[in-house]
Amino acid sequence: MAAATVEGVTKPPKNQNALSSLAEDPQGRALGLDLPPGTIIDGPAGRTTLRSRARREPLLWVSDEPVGVGALAACRARLAPAGSGLQAVLFHERRGLERWWTREELYPASMSDPDDHHVEPVLRAFWAGVVPDPEEGEGPDGAGLIAPFGRDWPGLAEHRVPQEDPEEAALALADELIRDGVLPAPRLALIPAGRGADVPTAMGWRGAVNHENDTALLTTVLRSWEERFGARVVALGFDEIHLSVAAPPPTRVTALPVAAEHFAFCPDNVWQGSGSVRAYADEAVTGVGHWAFWWD
Repeated sequence: MAAATVEGVTKPPKNQNALSSLAEDPQGRALGLDLPPGTIIDGPAGRTTLRSRARREPLLWVSDEPVGVGALAACRARLAPAGSGLQAVLFHERRGLERWWTREELYPASMSDPDDHHVEPVLRAFWAGVVPDPEEGEGPDGAGLIAPFGRDWPGLAEHRVPQEDPEEAALALADELIRDGVLPAPRLALIPAGRGADVPTAMGWRGAVNHENDTALLTTVLRSWEERFGARVVALGFDEIHLSVAAPPPTRVTALPVAAEHFAFCPDNVWQGSGSVRAYADEAVTGVGHWAFWWD
């Protein structure tokens, strides 16, 4: 099947992984890109024969060296008209977890399909799994942890209308995180996925495995946050996700239900961070355009 062309940009044939073309076109010129030197990662090394490995589709492409301010913006601007089915994000590495994407930790085949899940049942189940046992009483590990909510799932937070373009917010946050040293030496990464929220599942990311080993359930929540708050996946680490948020809740009242969702999604943010849902709402949600999640 011949590749389609739009305004000089070659689109890959339907059902073809766009990363496959980078083996012979490392800069991605046929896709309208201008990539730095990088490496294609096709899954856990050493788990296939050479013959079967040749039939494997690549999981992702990642730059060989760190990128700087503006790199994500430049890449996404070129991807937008290409229709390649690739999503660009930043990969974050820290001491002891360098090049985590090469450590045989990516297992997309073990994930379910996000289309098979709905956000409210997913978050309700997460909430039930992390709320304190009634016998723990009212102390910091008891009902006080989740106040003003009780042990029943409080329901989804209300949709908010973004006051800025979600994509522009994502690119601004990416540059801010690089400048501020939160992402001191990020790599540029490309992942075949239909939307940014699908990236963790598409690449088989398992950073939240101690909380949930089916990343598709996390993607279900990320999709909902995309739609309700203009959230976008900006960066991934071995066990962390960074989101930009174009429509963060502006007050404690509107932030508390969102904080409850965050606690269900990533309880370590509260357990090993703010200490309570109420404090977390004040510190990390109210008017905050950067949602960061880390799983122990």
